[in-house]
Amino acid sequence: MTKSLFSVAMGSFVLANSSFAGTTTSEAAPMASAPSASCITGSVAAGYDSEYYFRGLWFSSNNAWGSVNLAMPVADKFTLGLGAYYTNGLDTTVSTGDLDYSELDLIGSLTYDAGWGKVGLVVTNYRFFQSYFGEVNGTTIGDPGEDSTISDTTDIGLTFAIPVGAMNVYMAAYYDVRINAPYFEVGADYTYALNDKFSIVPAAQLGYAGSNYFTFGGTDNDFTHLRLAVSAPYKFTDALTFTPYVAYNISLEARKDINSSEVNEDDFYAGAALSYSF
Repeated sequence: MTKSLFSVAMGSFVLANSSFAGTTTSEAAPMASAPSASCITGSVAAGYDSEYYFRGLWFSSNNAWGSVNLAMPVADKFTLGLGAYYTNGLDTTVSTGDLDYSELDLIGSLTYDAGWGKVGLVVTNYRFFQSYFGEVNGTTIGDPGEDSTISDTTDIGLTFAIPVGAMNVYMAAYYDVRINAPYFEVGADYTYALNDKFSIVPAAQLGYAGSNYFTFGGTDNDFTHLRLAVSAPYKFTDALTFTPYVAYNISLEARKDINSSEVNEDDFYAGAALSYSF
């Protein structure tokens, strides 16, 4: 699941905030008139990740991915987001053979702009075409009947994105309705604008698995990972952006045992994306 640095920085924040992944009001907001087609904004993107990590768990290598995100205002300060993300491990070799893994995520969100930040409610359905752990030499791996062989799941998330000058602070809580387990995440990024086209963006992310959230031999109710990353978005035009990145995933107690079975506990990886916004 999660996604590259771009669609997963904070899980579903891509949709929740119509920006970089991702996602109550004190009083009811007045309903807006029906929006016209010109109110719809969005983006399409495609990219490559040398390793695919989601919430600190390694899934496959040499992944090509694509995504589409749409956003439309539906009431004062409320925005509806819809999107899809697909990733496919093109060439992954594990100790027992060649691993096949691909995944499709369908995402819906409702975001409220509170002024001080954005609050999002996000629902994501994940479809694993070769099961959660994939297939090796055409055979599903993992323990039959266990979480490692499921073909789909859905989680519901509550997300917060708070701008602090050039910094963005993210917080999120998710609940997986299939395995009845929560996951929590915090993170931040900072944009150093070198000029009107080129920026350097360092980012950090920390995850926590509650209950038995896909820990597979790691400890429950414990931290999953710390991810440190630097991206360098370059705007060819106001709409077209190329973003390379490098990242370092540090596996913590809930992840290090299972990640170390096929990759290093702590792992450098990299990738790039080309996105077009409209």
